[in-house]
Amino acid sequence: MPGAANADPNATRQVPRAARPSTPPGGVRRPGPNGPVPPGRPPAGGPPRRPGEEPTDLLPPVHQTVAREPELLTHREDEVDLEPFDDEYDYDDEPSPEEAKAVRRKKIWRRVRRVTYVGLFLMILGPIVAFGVAYQLVDVPNPEELAFKQSKVVTLLYSDGSEMAKIAPSGSNRTLIKYEDLPDVLKQAVFAAEDPTFETNPGFDFTAIARAVFYQATGRDSGGSGLTQQYVKQATEDDQGTLSRKFTEVVKAYKMSEQQDKKDILTAYLNTIYLGRSAYGVKEAAKVYFGRDDLKELTQPEAALLAGMIQSPGRSEEPPYVAERWNYVMDQLVKGGWIDQAYRSQQQQPPLRPLAETQAGGLEGPRLLIQNQVLAELDDLNWTMKRAHESGATIHTTIDPKMQGAAEAAIAEVMAGEPDGLRQSLTAIEPNSGAVKAYYAGSDGNGIDYARGTIQEAGSSFKPFDLVAALHRGKGLGSTYDGVSPKTFPGGPGTADDIVIRNASDTGNTCGKQCSLRKAMEMSLNTVFYDLVANDIGPQAVADAAWEAGIPKSVPLEGKEQKLLVGEGDTPPGTGISIGGGEAQVRPFDMASAYGSFASGGTYHKPYFITKITSPNDQILAQHIDESRVAFGADAEKSRDIADNVTESLKPVLTYSKLPCAGGRECAGKTGTHELPGSVSQNSKAWMVGYTPSLSVSVWMGRNRGDEALTNAAGKAIFGGGLPGEIWKKFMDQALAGTPLEKFPKAKPMGQYTEAPKAPPTTTTTPKNDDDNKTTTQQPTQPTRPTQVEPPPTTTTRPCVGPTCTTKPTLPTSDPNSPDPIGNGGPPATRRSGG
Repeated sequence: MPGAANADPNATRQVPRAARPSTPPGGVRRPGPNGPVPPGRPPAGGPPRRPGEEPTDLLPPVHQTVAREPELLTHREDEVDLEPFDDEYDYDDEPSPEEAKAVRRKKIWRRVRRVTYVGLFLMILGPIVAFGVAYQLVDVPNPEELAFKQSKVVTLLYSDGSEMAKIAPSGSNRTLIKYEDLPDVLKQAVFAAEDPTFETNPGFDFTAIARAVFYQATGRDSGGSGLTQQYVKQATEDDQGTLSRKFTEVVKAYKMSEQQDKKDILTAYLNTIYLGRSAYGVKEAAKVYFGRDDLKELTQPEAALLAGMIQSPGRSEEPPYVAERWNYVMDQLVKGGWIDQAYRSQQQQPPLRPLAETQAGGLEGPRLLIQNQVLAELDDLNWTMKRAHESGATIHTTIDPKMQGAAEAAIAEVMAGEPDGLRQSLTAIEPNSGAVKAYYAGSDGNGIDYARGTIQEAGSSFKPFDLVAALHRGKGLGSTYDGVSPKTFPGGPGTADDIVIRNASDTGNTCGKQCSLRKAMEMSLNTVFYDLVANDIGPQAVADAAWEAGIPKSVPLEGKEQKLLVGEGDTPPGTGISIGGGEAQVRPFDMASAYGSFASGGTYHKPYFITKITSPNDQILAQHIDESRVAFGADAEKSRDIADNVTESLKPVLTYSKLPCAGGRECAGKTGTHELPGSVSQNSKAWMVGYTPSLSVSVWMGRNRGDEALTNAAGKAIFGGGLPGEIWKKFMDQALAGTPLEKFPKAKPMGQYTEAPKAPPTTTTTPKNDDDNKTTTQQPTQPTRPTQVEPPPTTTTRPCVGPTCTTKPTLPTSDPNSPDPIGNGGPPATRRSGG
């Protein structure tokens, strides 16, 4: 180009951007057959190159295609289709999920190990430091101070606030014994029972504590406290099952063992330990249990029994428990090498003093049995007599002094001149609360408790439960059955003999073949109720109805639970339950409670004796909480209707039995009589149970032996409407005198309420004071309705308890020459939780 040689070599050619592609098609072309001319030559027909466009060694010829350098990671890199070099090693930039999980797991376990190391360090060092700090801070209790705290009097009050009794702890002014006064037999027995390693351990036994922890973890009960720990626990009055309390107890026990001689610790323990019967310390316990004034007079068996009471002193009046503990301690003495097996085999459990002789400042006679029930109920409030003494508590009871006096007076007046062998009980309960207002369980406070310590056949007083079961199943007071007597029923499967049922005093005592349940209840017709249960509702329904009303399914008798209203092997009861025989064995106390469910309109309230416990400054320490439920089923309205219908059927009974309440007061009730086994003319038990809207009362009469006839001073058989009925009426009239005349609510009809019209009977009926459930073998009038029943059991192979027995039961008694006892006269069994 002309003039190109004269151009400025540093000048820049201006080429329009659109006309200057950044890269020729097909890439940058370098010299080649079809490319630009070789370096140094200007293109053909083109202007010569300028010096700045000449190729150099640093730049490749422009006609060659070269691969671009890899771009930085911050820039996009063109894909290059090159075969990668395989060095046989595969390294991923990101770890696989499995590798990431493994890394996380390693980190977690690293943290766990570190925490574990720290935790183990603290577990070892922490308790040591805490033990050392606590050792410096805790004080060891003084036995003299503890003995003073145990000397407080417990006061019992009637419901009106007047004093019933003051109970001082046995030996409240006692002198503490010395170590030299402790006989070896007592020390050995205590070691064997509670702490075999006492003389060598540091205040606690590692093995015993570990065993206790294991037992508690597996749901079993076991104590782990040695003698020193037990002393600390009773001195501090702290028996909570917390780790902090247990730790403090161990520290104090260790400190006590470090600072005091083992002899002093043992002496302090045996001076202050509670052993039951309000006795603190072994010296007082030796007096109340065996009448020993000098401890050195104790025999090895007596010492073993005292040591056995340490574990659960509240159960000192349960003969089976006492025997169990005595045998345990004697066996432990053999195991520890203190006595040999030959000596052990020769020993007998020593007899105990009567409880009543040991009650300092307590009650006597029938009111001592009230005291026993009150103290037994402490366990229901999570209290003990030991705790009551230590706090100087006042126990407020439900017993009304006026009603209690009326009960004692009624029994004394009616029984004046009657045979001495007759026994009675009377229980009065407030239906709308369950409060026990009067309790007469026998004249001998040290004897048998006939209200709660025995079970008896209820006779016809059990028939209201037949009616409850019938009402549940659609029957009504107007439902009719054949009331003719006597009447034969098939004996049932496997039994060849028929069962003959008759009414009391067959002559004239019938309401015909169409007898309503209402009339049958009034006249106490056995044939009707046996037919009802045998053919329509079944005996199990009757037992269920009784349980609903408040008869318990089991009761504590002689230190064990006795099941009620069941057959052999927990099978359903026999049909004899329909007329109060066979398995219809109940406590008189529970009959008053069950009839209370009728009086309250179908609500059951658990009976109780204690309203509250207060401290010397009137602070409430414990209080009764009402335990109530709908009695007859889950429907409160239906339960009320059932109760009212039962009451409707029982109101005429009192007039028929010549036992109406005074002043036109509305009352309802039922008599009951159980015949003497093997006799159709003599009886063994007699009842009267009845109520008003505000008071339910049961009266029972019998003898100590179930095979003795129940006769009055004239030698005549006693029926429920006789002496028991007289006691009941006299008590009700006196106890309720001056109170408002209450009325029962009108019953709402259920089922067939009214009976169908019928022809007047051809015979006349004469009101009787007797009713029973007797059987006979004379030729009967055959039933007009088909029957299929099982025979009512007249005997039982179960262990016999109570006056039902015809042979002497094996029961412990303090008087081997006394008449055959029928039950344990002590209170029901108490519990104690270990600490």
